[in-house]
Amino acid sequence: MKTIYHSADSRGHANHGWLNTYHSFSFANYYNPERIQFGALRVLNDDTIGPGEGFGTHPHDNMEIITIPLSGDLEHKDSMGNSGVIRNGEIQVMSAGTGIQHSEFNHNKNEELKLLQIWVFPKIRNVEPRYDQISLPKKENDLIQIVSPNKDDDGVWIHQEAWFHLGNLKQGWNGEYQLKGNDHGVYAFVIEGKIKIGSHELHKRDALGISETETFSITAVEDSTLLLMEVPMSY
Repeated sequence: MKTIYHSADSRGHANHGWLNTYHSFSFANYYNPERIQFGALRVLNDDTIGPGEGFGTHPHDNMEIITIPLSGDLEHKDSMGNSGVIRNGEIQVMSAGTGIQHSEFNHNKNEELKLLQIWVFPKIRNVEPRYDQISLPKKENDLIQIVSPNKDDDGVWIHQEAWFHLGNLKQGWNGEYQLKGNDHGVYAFVIEGKIKIGSHELHKRDALGISETETFSITAVEDSTLLLMEVPMSY
């Protein structure tokens, strides 16, 4: 098993006042030639957005964009005619394809919004743009599938052979993850708590890139929230 460890404090960081953001991979003014992407996973941004603040209308194309609110409410509007609010316990996906424009704002005027925004390179370019958001099942001590390439599977779907799982795990939980594809890797990101994978002990916001293996074991050292992102390493 090949691993690459990314500690929370090794991420790129920018504090714009209204936006406090950490970048797992090169993004905006943060550039690290050794951290451009992990396979098809291009962006993992950990954002805190001030009350009533946000990103004005801006474009995207040819990217699968997944947003997971961690706390607070995200107000969304796009050029496809979608508008609404995405809350903790929900997940949003956009296939930017041939091109979209959208805006993202903190819906609340008196509390911060915390979210993860994730970009994955698609396996097909220039698809028709699409949007979806769903509520996630409330389940503890299990890895819940939240993203897949299959329209009829659990979670949202994207134009890539990628599977994401989210787990709210109690201290002492043990499990094994089996990769679904050859030449796939998993980027494990600890949202909260402490997780052990192999010989690596991961704390809050630490990450571990895992490849060249069919399976790996996971132990929750304490109550934890864990995000696993399985993606093709070449695409």
